[in-house]
Amino acid sequence: MDNQINLTADEKYIGARVDKWLAEVLDDMSRSAIQKLCDDKRVVLNGKAVNKNYKISQGDEFIINLPRPQELDLIPQNIPIDIVYEDENLLVVNKPKGMVVHPAPGNYDGTLVNALLYHCKGRLSSINGVIRPGIVHRIDKDTSGLLVVAKDDISHASLSEQIKSHSFDRFYQAVVYGRIKDETGTVDAPIGRHPIDRKKMCVTDKNSKEAVTHYHVIKNYRDFTHLRLKLETGRTHQIRVHMSYIGHPVAGDPVYGNKKVITELNGQCLHAQTIEFVHPVTGQKMFFESQLPEYFTNFLSKLKED
Repeated sequence: MDNQINLTADEKYIGARVDKWLAEVLDDMSRSAIQKLCDDKRVVLNGKAVNKNYKISQGDEFIINLPRPQELDLIPQNIPIDIVYEDENLLVVNKPKGMVVHPAPGNYDGTLVNALLYHCKGRLSSINGVIRPGIVHRIDKDTSGLLVVAKDDISHASLSEQIKSHSFDRFYQAVVYGRIKDETGTVDAPIGRHPIDRKKMCVTDKNSKEAVTHYHVIKNYRDFTHLRLKLETGRTHQIRVHMSYIGHPVAGDPVYGNKKVITELNGQCLHAQTIEFVHPVTGQKMFFESQLPEYFTNFLSKLKED
């Protein structure tokens, strides 16, 4: 059975192409994936399928029929995971650096999803398909820290909506190259796929999505800055791309950082420290904070003071 989503376009999207609007609203789907849904007649308005270039009118109410997730034999694995909180509807996990969140080509086991399938005995939300059960939002393999996992589709939908409406707060800490003089700042620059290296993201106006990152300087060092960052949006590699864009890439980042990588960090010095959201069932305000991991504090201790 298909997964059916009902969506009404906001007034600001009147006149916009339906595929562009859906690519912004359905944050986990690329524009090409949205266009395929349209080509397959899975985007319906008033009982009729619409083309990908259909221009939105006021009051349009769409039905999006997402295809049933393909069967995939993911193996539950008894991998230790740091569970910060758990109830019937969700759990909060403190992911270590080096762990992949969900399976992908070349990484079909040993992931957080494999561990969750074992721990939750398969009871995870299905909205993101069988390849990403329970995964509401992601953090990169070499980024450590907190993420929330949904056990049912209702909780998943509520949490996703909070992320889209910017009421799900996510704070990170990072060490970046160079000294940032201003105590606070905001990077408001759209992010899309890199035109040449398709594994990378970049700041671009072409086929991009709005991306906003706020930062606050915790401490300046001689050659680095320790930052606290808040995500207003949650694009792929957002903090890493935005910091590189303003000339202060995250220390240790092998993709967006300096050519001479700080190998001792084994990836970017970036930690998802705090998350805050409303519980999708109880309505209670939930707040979780994790300590900076050892790799992060060890690196800070070696930085030279002014």
